[in-house]
Amino acid sequence: MANLRKYWMFYLMMLPAVAILVVNNYIPMFGILIAFKNINYADGILGSPWTGFRNFEYLFKTKDAWIITRNTLLYNASFIVLNLIVPLAFAIMLNEMKNRFMAKLHQTVMFLPYFLSMVVVSYLAFAFMSDEHGYLNTTVLPMLGLEEVKWYFTKEVWPYVLPLVNTWKWVGYYTVIYMAAIIGIDEEYYEAATIDGASKWKQMTRITIPLIMPVIVIMTLLQIGRIFNADFGLFFQVPRESGVLFPVTNVIDTYVYRTFLTVGDIGLSSAAGLLQSVVGFTLVFLSNWIVRRINKDNALF
Repeated sequence: MANLRKYWMFYLMMLPAVAILVVNNYIPMFGILIAFKNINYADGILGSPWTGFRNFEYLFKTKDAWIITRNTLLYNASFIVLNLIVPLAFAIMLNEMKNRFMAKLHQTVMFLPYFLSMVVVSYLAFAFMSDEHGYLNTTVLPMLGLEEVKWYFTKEVWPYVLPLVNTWKWVGYYTVIYMAAIIGIDEEYYEAATIDGASKWKQMTRITIPLIMPVIVIMTLLQIGRIFNADFGLFFQVPRESGVLFPVTNVIDTYVYRTFLTVGDIGLSSAAGLLQSVVGFTLVFLSNWIVRRINKDNALF
């Protein structure tokens, strides 16, 4: 109570944010009940009969259960690796460019890749992969002496296309974060390393990466928490609903969406969402525990 009286102004300032958090994040958790019920719209959520774990069983007993689980996990694992390596490389490269040529324009350099990725990714699929008019089939492949590819009927190429598109989409976002962390490093470290004769590679491996490791760990942990969730827009819109590609593009989110359109069972959708949240929550805690065992200073909490 003494702290409440002393800091009442700060608690008052915090109230709007707390109210938004409760309304948007906690009250909707009441909908978890739908995952365990056979919803009857006439009786409502509370009046509908309980089904236990039947909705979860349906999700994993279908013939596509292995395919959608495999695709979701493997794609997200590749996304985590690529979203670490590629943006980090871009951030280090742009920081070197900033140091050498554009010291006064570093903010522009930081946001340039993010701007480009958000603009271009919106029309990337059609402009590059259209069978008749796409840039790849009309220009790139003939230049290399290769035959045209029917992109939306050739499932073998999509395990490479989707990670590439996802990397292009997010490279700017993560580059901004990593570059902001790099800019925060005291220049005296690099000056001392240069005096000692350290090469650029040693400066990167002994100074840059170790000092921004907490940021790298946090961003990786947040992605691990969503490893059981898929980017619905990526997997639904980019393949353009081509049934031939379902074995390599169908993930949990798109499968649940298509099942809902066919069956109209919101219980299945809620069960899938709850399962994804529980798995993500567990993985974040497990990953954070491992990080704390290695170096508690780099842990998320």
